[in-house]
Amino acid sequence: MTPAERDEGVVRLRLDVAYDGTDFSGWASQPGLRTVQGVIEDALATILRLPTVSLTVAGRTDAGVHARGQVCHVDLPPAAVDRSDLPRLTSRLTRLLADDVRVRRIEGAPAGFDARFSASWRRYTYRMCDSPRAADPLTRRHTLPWPRRLDEAAMNAAAARLLGEHDFAAFCRRRAGATTVRALRRLEFQRLDDLVTASVVADAFCHSMVRSLVGCLVGVGEGRHPVEWPASVLRAGCRDSRVKVIPALGLTLEEVGYPPDRELARRASQTRRVRELAPPGGR
Repeated sequence: MTPAERDEGVVRLRLDVAYDGTDFSGWASQPGLRTVQGVIEDALATILRLPTVSLTVAGRTDAGVHARGQVCHVDLPPAAVDRSDLPRLTSRLTRLLADDVRVRRIEGAPAGFDARFSASWRRYTYRMCDSPRAADPLTRRHTLPWPRRLDEAAMNAAAARLLGEHDFAAFCRRRAGATTVRALRRLEFQRLDDLVTASVVADAFCHSMVRSLVGCLVGVGEGRHPVEWPASVLRAGCRDSRVKVIPALGLTLEEVGYPPDRELARRASQTRRVRELAPPGGR
């Protein structure tokens, strides 16, 4: 049971958030920088007339990373919020926030809900256009232009060898006290004309994991490395200088999944035991 659940003096709300990460210095608040967390917390504090507000997020995103389905929660004193009129709070946030961030929905969180620890999976996409002449100017803020043609079949063959629960230390930036063991459920590339989209699903992601995985597989797609190479990097268990962390531009957090309400508290407890010391790393 979390401190918030033990404390009957707070109301926990779930917020569903979307943002264009181009002009943000990532999710997490940083002094003197514009961040997603910072602008939403400031807006909530202003509307609710509170000195401070603190959000807990499903997964921190790095500078330049976008989100369509980010989830966070906030604990508030009961007197500060009318749970029967949360759509009005959402509307007020829409008017106050800039156009590159939206709180799409606010609702009372079910018992046991923790935006970070209750989550059972996260889904990201990474978009690349591998024909410079065909790059769409209207999608330039969330699609990476790539100068060489990619072989998505070879990338999928290499990606299939990475699925399952492994120590992804070779594809992560280590943090003190943090585990790099993750369960990678899906890693698949699909092509539509000149647009190549990677869909990546795991129970959680450690810092830079998605961009490192895609960067590694791009090396296969260009023919610079054999299909077997990414799996050998994984088995080596340490960073390989040939694995490039691909730019944040093409990465979007699409969705965060949670178990049924009756299982939220148990899921949070299980995850917390594994990752309590690890901050929710960016992608």
